[in-house]
Amino acid sequence: MARRVSSTETERATIRDVAARAGVSPATAARVVAGDYPVAAATRAKVQRAMRELDYVPNAQARALAKGGTKTVAFLVDDITGPSFAYVAKAVEEQAAAEGRLCMVCTTHGDPARELAILETMREHSADAVILVGSGWLDEAHRSRLVSFAHALDKSGSRLVLAGQPQLGPDVPATVVEYDNTGGAYAISSYLLSLGHRRIAFVGADRPDEAPSTTKAGRLGGFVRAHEAHGVEHDPELVVPSEFTREMGARATKRLLATGREFTAVFAATDMVAAGVLAVLREAGLRVPEDVSLVGYDDIPLALDLWPPLTTVHVPTEELGRAAVRLALHPEEPQHLVLGTHIVIRGSAGPAPGPSRG
Repeated sequence: MARRVSSTETERATIRDVAARAGVSPATAARVVAGDYPVAAATRAKVQRAMRELDYVPNAQARALAKGGTKTVAFLVDDITGPSFAYVAKAVEEQAAAEGRLCMVCTTHGDPARELAILETMREHSADAVILVGSGWLDEAHRSRLVSFAHALDKSGSRLVLAGQPQLGPDVPATVVEYDNTGGAYAISSYLLSLGHRRIAFVGADRPDEAPSTTKAGRLGGFVRAHEAHGVEHDPELVVPSEFTREMGARATKRLLATGREFTAVFAATDMVAAGVLAVLREAGLRVPEDVSLVGYDDIPLALDLWPPLTTVHVPTEELGRAAVRLALHPEEPQHLVLGTHIVIRGSAGPAPGPSRG
């Protein structure tokens, strides 16, 4: 006949079960588990033996909440497979570990509603910091919700961190670690213009039907400003929407070539987009940089592996992640940090080929 299994054998043991097995009060058992209150050695030994016998595992979240926090840093990112995001995530996890925190990674899949839902969940779980990485959305309703979450997190002893995003406002209690997104785009666009290029395509703008992105807006803004500063009128028809992936960069380049409009250089909004652009230019029989110069943005390791190696804008991704955690957990430090960017010149960009095309 099969032995009947008791509920205590199938359910997770509680502190009350431990106390009953040890013959002490639940309060005394809890003090032994917490380890922060004096308890007689014999009593401690009885409680610890009961814990082993019952295979008792303390509820770490409940203990942390009782002490005012969960020792957790939440990291929200659009797509964890994106190379630049992966390096930020690596740095966040390393810094969180150094600060004695567990790192929780969540993906938003580019959905503003999902981002807000995850923020609410992290607020309910009292995460020490909630870090949003990458593009923010310029939609005013979404921005207003973020401001509300920043205040709610602040009241609960947590911190909203914007990594790679601009400030929400001077009075919003949020940590901001950004980089000179627009300045980097301005610098690399100016570099192409200095090489004699006058018809430069930009691949990686927002689609008309999507919520505008702070990263895309900043990079396109730097591109436009560089043309204005050099007295060159840019052609809006050479600004092509694309997601920040290799596949979408390739599709966008095919659309660009299909228009028949002339160009001598392409500014791809990310290095992954540039990889897609390069593949399609080659398929079309165009040489880089002899026929078309190509530049990217981010300076991920792939930029070195492309041929020719990609001229791009270096973003300090790991410092971005480390600083996001460090500043959030040390409010005595300045809570707004702007990191610099710089151009890395390689072989994918050269002088415009003869008279500017078009």
